[in-house]
Amino acid sequence: MGTTSKEEIFGKVSELMSSLFDIDKASITSESTFESLGLTSLDAIDLIVELQSMTGKKVDEEAVKNIRTVADIVDMVDKTLNS
Repeated sequence: MGTTSKEEIFGKVSELMSSLFDIDKASITSESTFESLGLTSLDAIDLIVELQSMTGKKVDEEAVKNIRTVADIVDMVDKTLNS
């Protein structure tokens, strides 16, 4: 994917979340928590697996434990892609 901006990553993450979990894309913001979107920790794992599949890169398992918001996921993907 090369160097990808956080805005691009947010767009891809929100599209994926909308598709995977049948969430209205317009309701997904950077500040949205998984809880506010009706998602569980297992949903978060499913999302991470999909993101790893899309990017071809493995994310830091320790970082996954600290994910609470969409912005957390965007930051994690940004660090993974652009490091």
